[in-house]
Amino acid sequence: HMPPDKPTDLPQERVTEWKGFRLSPFQIQAVEAVGKGHNVLVSAPTGSGKTLVAEFAMADAVARNRRCIYTSPIKALSNQKYRDFRDDPEVDVGLMTGDVTIHPHAQVLIMTTEILRNAIFENPSLLEHVEFVVFDEVHYMDDRERGTVWEECLIFLPPSVRLIALSATIANVDELGSWLGHVRDQDVTVVQESRRPVPLAFSCWTEKGGSFDSSKLKAMRPRLLSRMPGPRRSRGRRGSRGRGRPAQREFPDPNGLFDELEQRSLLPALVFSFSRRDCERLANRSGARDLLTAEESARMERLQAELVELFKLDPKVLRGEVFAMARRGVGYHHAGMLPIFKEVVERMFTAGLLKLLFTTETFALGINMPARTVVFNALRKYDGVSFDWLRTRDFMQMAGRAGRQGIDDKGSVFCVMGRHELEEAPMARMFAGRPEPVVSRFRLAYSTLLHLADRVGREKLAEAWERSFYSFQAREKNARARDRQRRDLRMQIDHRLALLDEAGYLDGNQLTPRGRIARLVPGYELQVTELLFRGVLENIPPRALAMIFVALIHEERRRGEAPWIPARYFGDLRKQAFGAVAEVASLEARLGITPGLKRLDWGLTRATLAWYEGADIDSLEEYSDSTPGDVCRVFRMSIQLMRNLKRVIDRDWDLTELLGEAVLAMNRDEIDARRQLELG
Repeated sequence: HMPPDKPTDLPQERVTEWKGFRLSPFQIQAVEAVGKGHNVLVSAPTGSGKTLVAEFAMADAVARNRRCIYTSPIKALSNQKYRDFRDDPEVDVGLMTGDVTIHPHAQVLIMTTEILRNAIFENPSLLEHVEFVVFDEVHYMDDRERGTVWEECLIFLPPSVRLIALSATIANVDELGSWLGHVRDQDVTVVQESRRPVPLAFSCWTEKGGSFDSSKLKAMRPRLLSRMPGPRRSRGRRGSRGRGRPAQREFPDPNGLFDELEQRSLLPALVFSFSRRDCERLANRSGARDLLTAEESARMERLQAELVELFKLDPKVLRGEVFAMARRGVGYHHAGMLPIFKEVVERMFTAGLLKLLFTTETFALGINMPARTVVFNALRKYDGVSFDWLRTRDFMQMAGRAGRQGIDDKGSVFCVMGRHELEEAPMARMFAGRPEPVVSRFRLAYSTLLHLADRVGREKLAEAWERSFYSFQAREKNARARDRQRRDLRMQIDHRLALLDEAGYLDGNQLTPRGRIARLVPGYELQVTELLFRGVLENIPPRALAMIFVALIHEERRRGEAPWIPARYFGDLRKQAFGAVAEVASLEARLGITPGLKRLDWGLTRATLAWYEGADIDSLEEYSDSTPGDVCRVFRMSIQLMRNLKRVIDRDWDLTELLGEAVLAMNRDEIDARRQLELG
């Protein structure tokens, strides 16, 4: 495609319908802002149709021979969007997720946010002739681990690129819009919608009291508590949260609620539970239900046969738990499952044949799979530090899956309440539905600092940081607080630069050979570069390379002692690799840089070597406590990291060929993400 030098203006007549959809007032407002050449930030409830705004802008750009990029926070959502666009004959679509690259110079390119951030710094030609970048789920900016990637993209995208940012309902959408106007060249239109196309009805449920309208909770609480076993006790507020579940807690048995949903024809239902084990336990307890009619059972049999054929699965999976349970209308879905089984479950759910699906919160993120009813079997979840009550924004995003447009006149939301929930859960906050503001998590990664030092010089690094949402949010503080924050920011930059100087990545404004490699392997830049330059990766067999890269990614979920790995599994090499990373981590500690580097974790060593030698995925349970889904995720990420390093080092190095061999051996069967995508 040869794009025109300058995009033409959109037609200025009022657009009220598009592709057979009658646009709602907020969609019309957003589409008009796109037509005026503005950046657009849309904040609207789950299921209200905000994605249509992005699709309209993209279709217009494609019609004018321009390119657009659609980013999402998770690979599953990127894959779903790729399939949606792939089925449209008018759209030339590609995909880049790290796992898979298909047609990277397509007019419409779907990618994860990390891939966009890497392209901005390393491969700006990928952004040529791009008119729009869509940021789906932009409120993900305040994710503790990954939020900074969103900010880096929003700050450093080329000035000519326009943004379509889509967000769940957030409290400070105007502040976010003002910041975007501050860091981008175009005007920003903020579009807010608070109404849902299908209203929600909230109910509580207790074992002894059954279900009742949420408005009656306050009045009913004393009577319900008096009928519950166990002493009244308070575990205090936020400060005294435990690191695990409260001791000797009585957990309600929600089976009575599921009976009620069945009797009241309130299925299909999504049941959110924040433990993978609980999802499976609850599904198994409901596995004896028979929720499908004879006609639906026949459809399910046909669909399962098609899925086995489509994904080239062994027919014996039909006798396995996931398929057998589904034939009764029950399923579970969580990150511990192999991606192929998660996808099979999603297909059965979207076909309307799973009536009771037990799932963790990832199912609520972006993937368009509404139900008639949502059940919260738990209202607290582990946030990476401790257990805490759900944020209102997360609660509403999950609750928003209730109510199917054009099918249901309302969505039903039920909260399962035990004694602890009745005494302490902040239900008034959750039911009021006023979500928390997005808070910046900005911290410049080492790879970004290296790119910026090379591009603008280290003296200007503080200016880049001061463009962040983090700095923007501080503007409301008094002068003393702002000065203190500015000093803190500069100190953080100075400490990181000191590390890069001392460890040999920077020489003044110049990148050393170490620095040139590190900036191109973001995410694990210091670990990979230290292993490379200290010779740890030299002259070792490909299976040992795979072992090391898996250890870079893997993080044991369970607490307690790490598994013992016999010395015959490259014991000396593991000690050398661990020491190389530990040395730079101790330099961070000395400089007070937090959070520190991730150390190597050898918990998947035996599983990695078995897989490398040709073992099948089911047999890996012998070698590790990790679930098949976790193993698959770690293997895929380690393959991505090996490919990344192979791409940036000298092609004549022996290591290039050995990395290629390791990738080839690891990337097979269930681990091969491209195969799954192309089959489906």
